[in-house]
Amino acid sequence: MDERANSSMDRRAFLGAGLALLAGRPAQDSLAGRGDIGTLRDPSAAGRPRMPTDPKENAAEIQAIELRLACNCGCTLDVFTCRTTDFSCTYSPKLHREVLALRDQGKSAQQVIDAFVEKYGEKALMAPKPKGFNLAGYLVPGAAIATAGAALVLLISRRRAALSSPGAADLSAPAVEASPEELARLQRALDEVED
Repeated sequence: MDERANSSMDRRAFLGAGLALLAGRPAQDSLAGRGDIGTLRDPSAAGRPRMPTDPKENAAEIQAIELRLACNCGCTLDVFTCRTTDFSCTYSPKLHREVLALRDQGKSAQQVIDAFVEKYGEKALMAPKPKGFNLAGYLVPGAAIATAGAALVLLISRRRAALSSPGAADLSAPAVEASPEELARLQRALDEVED
């Protein structure tokens, strides 16, 4: 009981001290982010500084190039999707600036992609080039699906043929030779199960 009394006195003392501190300050505005306590005075404190965007940065041609390039932050997204959805990524804005710099040099879309492959290797592409061993990645899944489909059609057609053959129509149980005592014992066992 004594501990509870000390505990409630401690809370009361703590709250009283907090109210005393607040009494000396001007009142907080009711809107978030305004007033002395909630005002954000330095926007750069909220994250890394960002340059203003230029309308040409989001041109369809730039987007098409970035959709073919993989972001190297480990997210498995393309550069455009990563930079427009994951604002904590530091790699995609850098790659975006590289694309813009190459385009400003007058390089075509394919030349920009080739420059990325030269600098970062083939892992810079969202999809590997369809030549050499990479060609297997394009052909094997389709061949596997076609083979599985053909095997399924063959299995179904054989099953239908087996069911429609004249020997398959007689699916009655084969005749079993049993003595009258065995049949009577079987009948009693069946009667016990049904009860």
